[in-house]
Amino acid sequence: MRPVHRWVWADPDRRLRKLLTFADVETEGGRDILRAAELTPDPLLRRLYLEHAIDELHHGDLFRQRGAALLRARRTRRTRRTRLFNGNPLPGGHGLDDLRIDGEPDHRLLAFLHIAEKSAAGRFTIYRELVDDDPDTRAIFEIILRDEVFHMNYTYTQLTRVSPERYRRHVWHARAKRLWNRYLRVAAAIAGVLGAAVLSVIYFVLLPPFAWLAKRAQQREPPGWTAVPPRDESPRSQY
Repeated sequence: MRPVHRWVWADPDRRLRKLLTFADVETEGGRDILRAAELTPDPLLRRLYLEHAIDELHHGDLFRQRGAALLRARRTRRTRRTRLFNGNPLPGGHGLDDLRIDGEPDHRLLAFLHIAEKSAAGRFTIYRELVDDDPDTRAIFEIILRDEVFHMNYTYTQLTRVSPERYRRHVWHARAKRLWNRYLRVAAAIAGVLGAAVLSVIYFVLLPPFAWLAKRAQQREPPGWTAVPPRDESPRSQY
């Protein structure tokens, strides 16, 4: 995926879109983890969740501020493009978009957070290398990477504490669930494309012959009203 990542970040419009998308997802993730801090009965996890949520909200502010700065810089110069945002094949965000808080036990939430933070750290490492031409954006990724490593480590440590006998199984289950959710998103996208293609074929290939036949049948119909034979108006029993 590195060539695709490079293509995405090489374009100023796509870069701006990614940053603003990251801002929204990081902020939403911070709110979800705040909710987890409210629900957990473990005082240590409550404190760690609060620190994690604060970091996520801070990340959202950093991405949003950088995106706003790039947007202001873009408005000061003219460009031939008429669209601000063009195609972006990569999903935006941190990886917490599948997070569910209510009703989730701590071990399942910790396993999910560990996998999500590990995945985010790997992606942000690639992004940091691809924005060498933008020192301010690179500095943001460096700050966030340090936090992601801490989040990845604390979630794994706490998972081994909360579920010492089954923590590996929880991690594998969380990884399988993320892969399944990705498969569902890809399958839904492919189904949308196939559905649009089938409807286009029906509309442009199958419907025109029926429309032509209907038009010919209409031409054979006599003009004006068609006489209808009178009905028998004598009263009849309802039985």
